[in-house]
Amino acid sequence: MRNGRPLSPTGKAYALQCIHNILADAVRDGLIPTNPALEVKVPPKVRKNARYLTIQELRSLAAAAGQYEALILILGACGLRWGEAIALTPADIDFLRRRISITKNAVWVGTKVEVGSPKTWENRTVPIPEFLIPPLDKAMRGKPPSALIFTNRNGGYLKRPSTRDGWWARALKDAAIEPLTAHELRHTCASLAVRAGASVKALQAMLGHRSAAMTLDVYADLFDDELDSVAAALSALAENS
Repeated sequence: MRNGRPLSPTGKAYALQCIHNILADAVRDGLIPTNPALEVKVPPKVRKNARYLTIQELRSLAAAAGQYEALILILGACGLRWGEAIALTPADIDFLRRRISITKNAVWVGTKVEVGSPKTWENRTVPIPEFLIPPLDKAMRGKPPSALIFTNRNGGYLKRPSTRDGWWARALKDAAIEPLTAHELRHTCASLAVRAGASVKALQAMLGHRSAAMTLDVYADLFDDELDSVAAALSALAENS
């Protein structure tokens, strides 16, 4: 239970992974003979159909977000998780190499923020599209290297926005886009990257997935065109043999 509500399949999987890791350490230290968590199964996730914005829709949403224009573009064009984006500082941005270094993840727990490693515990870098440079430079202007780039009114960490009210809801309405969560912009990033020619491995590295298998599991529908190309190539090979 969390806040009086049952855990979601994702929450259950995360809790089981934590327990599994603890018991694995106990087995390694000789405290218990086997890991009983290996026999525990969690309900499979029911995946919703992902929504993908076009590049024009993404830029319209970003423009409607005002001071958070660069944040929207980072989420939708670079694929950062919310906690990774709100933890960014100017020191993480390298305009010369056009790279963002992702080394931190800020998570709201109740009324406090816990800052730790990225979700997969591995630092990574992602490319900065050229159209993101002007708004990102504007968002960083005048801020010291260790300051947060995107903040709330008090200069603190931004909370995940609501689709019902606040700046995010207003931006969606002004851009004439059906309600979607900030996290769903990662799907848009994946879609745009694949359309630009990104491979599964490149997309995996960009999104910070544990494996290419996970990336394919989540975004198999984006690679349908590649499968069609393979089929066409095989047909051509058969005709010429």
